[in-house]
Amino acid sequence: MASLDLRRILAGWEYEPNQITVRKVTGDDGSIKIQMRLDLGILQMEVSGRPDGQRPHGYESLLAYHEHRLQKHVDKNGTDLGIELTPDECQGLREEAVQYYHRYLAEFVLEDFAGVHRDTARNLRVLDLCRQAAAEESDRAALEQYRPYLLMMNTRAQVHLALRKGAFRKALGQVEDGLSKIQEVFTEAGQEDAFEDATEVGILKALHQEIAARLPVDPMEKLQTELQKAVDEERYEDAIVLRERIDAILEEKTLAPVKRRKK
Repeated sequence: MASLDLRRILAGWEYEPNQITVRKVTGDDGSIKIQMRLDLGILQMEVSGRPDGQRPHGYESLLAYHEHRLQKHVDKNGTDLGIELTPDECQGLREEAVQYYHRYLAEFVLEDFAGVHRDTARNLRVLDLCRQAAAEESDRAALEQYRPYLLMMNTRAQVHLALRKGAFRKALGQVEDGLSKIQEVFTEAGQEDAFEDATEVGILKALHQEIAARLPVDPMEKLQTELQKAVDEERYEDAIVLRERIDAILEEKTLAPVKRRKK
């Protein structure tokens, strides 16, 4: 009989407190698995679908099952009134969301940002569904405290995907959009004053500064900055030269479409 002792699997893979330690391995079925090291063992997750590989009610997840139920009800009745999630159903959704939480943390460490984006967006849908359809107020509110964190992680994933393509300005816009969404959450909760001190906000603002520092300098913006500095310092001859250079660039941009049409 084969040994069931986990020590053989964990040998040489030490647990490191306060660090997320993960790896990808090939399972006995030939597919890739994600493993996360814990203090007393290991978590193993599928890379797609529900992390534990189960298909509740024949669906990819409990979320997919309940979303399908809700959509069928709306299609039949023209409204979502009359269908509710019981406390047990909400508890099942919360427990399932924890699986996806572990996986998107692992994906972030592995720099699988497409996976992080997918799984955080998926867990945001759990929050939306519970808020919309839970029968009990406590179930509608239970996960809302995690919305800023999910938005932050979802934004970081989008930003890293954009940066891989060198789309710095797009990445900056995504950070700003993420901050706006988080601010809406705090405003809706009547906690506007807590926004600036939120950890999620600090992380995204630091990311914004990092991207801005890497942003290629626009030659026109640089010339305009130098022009303003020359004027402020009363270096008027330098200012005239800079103004002529700016005018020349603007003229070239204006004439370029005309030149292309002539060709």
